Amino acid sequence: MRLSRIRRPAVWAAVSLALTVGAATGTVLGAGTASAAGCADVQVVSARGTDEPDGWLGGRNLGALVGNPVYAVLDAVLPGPTDAYRVNYPASRNQPASVQAGNRDLVEHLVRQAQACPHQRFVLVGYSQGANVVANALGVSSEGARVGGPITATLPAHLQPRITAVLLFGNPIRGIGKTITGPYADRTYDVCNTNDPVCDPGGTDWNVHLHYAWHAVAAAQFVAGRL
Repeated sequence: MRLSRIRRPAVWAAVSLALTVGAATGTVLGAGTASAAGCADVQVVSARGTDEPDGWLGGRNLGALVGNPVYAVLDAVLPGPTDAYRVNYPASRNQPASVQAGNRDLVEHLVRQAQACPHQRFVLVGYSQGANVVANALGVSSEGARVGGPITATLPAHLQPRITAVLLFGNPIRGIGKTITGPYADRTYDVCNTNDPVCDPGGTDWNVHLHYAWHAVAAAQFVAGRL
């Protein structure tokens, strides 16, 4: 799908509204139409960040700072129906096995979902600690990174073609000089705000770690270009 096909004024007006509302209220309104039943064309699987505030989006709670804004934009610009899954894990800095729990749940969910919906494709989203969860599932250990941990499960090889894109925001493994490698490297959008202490080795400003929603449009363009 060419990017020019999604640059319609109405769509981008909806995107702007979603992001503006999200910034003001902590919730985001989806502009597109998600599948109410059955198997959507694309499922967005989102792992929220450490203690990320809640925010509801069409009955979903993917995380107010990143998960919801990113899903709202994807829902607006992708051509077919979408739905979303929130990775079930503590997203806590006080539970040593938090990342491992998310790693395990993400892999188990994708295996089940792929079997239930054999033609569905997936977009993986991870913010902060959630990026560690995604990295582990892709076979890149986050151990040694902020709120990281060892790999407990990896996606089976037969699911690789169905992972359309990986979107990572404030990715802690970048702080220790690592990135996504292997078969998922060229389908990964990985953004680190300058001076973010979670992902920028020299970062000192914790405030910038809270401002990733405005990368949602660029991330959605990246996904659309792969469909």
